[in-house]
Amino acid sequence: MAIKFYPVILILTSLVLGSASASAGTEVYIVKQAEGLPTVAIGGTVIPYKEVTFSAQLPGRIQVLAGIEGDRFKEGDELVALDASELRAQRQALLAQIASADTQIRNAGVQLNRELYSPRARTSPGGMGLPNLFDQMFTRPMEEFIGERDQGAELSADLFASRTQVQEAHHQMMRLQAELQALDSKLRDTRSIAPFDGVIVAKFVEIGDTVQPGQPLLRFADVEYLQVEIDVPARLRQGLREGMMLSAELDAAARDEHMVPVRIAQVFPMADRERHTVKVKVDLPQGVSEPGMYARVLVPDFNAPTRVNPVIPRSAIRYNGSLPGVYVIDDQGKPQLRLIRIGETIPDGITVLSGLRAGERILADPDPGIASGWSRGAPQ
Repeated sequence: MAIKFYPVILILTSLVLGSASASAGTEVYIVKQAEGLPTVAIGGTVIPYKEVTFSAQLPGRIQVLAGIEGDRFKEGDELVALDASELRAQRQALLAQIASADTQIRNAGVQLNRELYSPRARTSPGGMGLPNLFDQMFTRPMEEFIGERDQGAELSADLFASRTQVQEAHHQMMRLQAELQALDSKLRDTRSIAPFDGVIVAKFVEIGDTVQPGQPLLRFADVEYLQVEIDVPARLRQGLREGMMLSAELDAAARDEHMVPVRIAQVFPMADRERHTVKVKVDLPQGVSEPGMYARVLVPDFNAPTRVNPVIPRSAIRYNGSLPGVYVIDDQGKPQLRLIRIGETIPDGITVLSGLRAGERILADPDPGIASGWSRGAPQ
């Protein structure tokens, strides 16, 4: 029996010696007490600072599509354009009508001037024949004498008619100019122009597609500056204000360090009536994430008591399955594995609910060779 167990004793001895030698070059961290208010991690989505969705305003066929997802454009660049051949032809016809209306305005003005300086009521019909001479010498004077004709009334009526023709010609011009403005507005609606510097994040059409009013064409966003949009419970709304600095935990793929500082950019003035949450937007530092990714913002709970749990760095935790543990330095200076129960993530690390006390020494980043079967990272 002694022969069977002897090799096992040798193996265990070699593991202990290996552990002591592996810990010789590992940094030791003294467990500290967490400071500040407890925080609540609220999940949200990374969104662009500015984003617009272009939709078709007129029916037509896509003639120009500037690019695909990821292409960058400057403010004022044309992104999408519909075929506007028919509208341009209508504009040419309308310009011809405007030119005709301008001619009518000039003609009505000439006729008014003629009526002012050479009224028709005082001018006899042309010709030197006997009927015309008889009309000028006897008929018209006699009609005025007996009161059957009033030359002044005729003159006033002719002037009013001439002025009316001038006004109608101007009204016709105004109507045509309004139609031209409406047509130019339609022509502008056939083109989608970048309102700011940004990137195409999604396109829904291709060149040659036929679209109808209201159909989405593409989404355009400013991805240089990003925000995280979260829904904060009403009980946590107290104390949040614009400009306040918080911390956010980004996806592991975003950068090596999960926690980044963020600033509250906007707190919506009204809570959601169904979920009783307040929408909050926070600004992210440049280059730490991408639109659509997941992020958790640590919102302080001003109604909760101050933290009393110790805090340790994330790198000190090792997982065996779902069991977190740390290597505590004992009185002999050797690392001993101890299971712990972790709490919330804070900017300084992770709080420990049980298993550690403030002042104890642990390995800040244990070497993987200290113990087999324990790995670094999140639980599987």
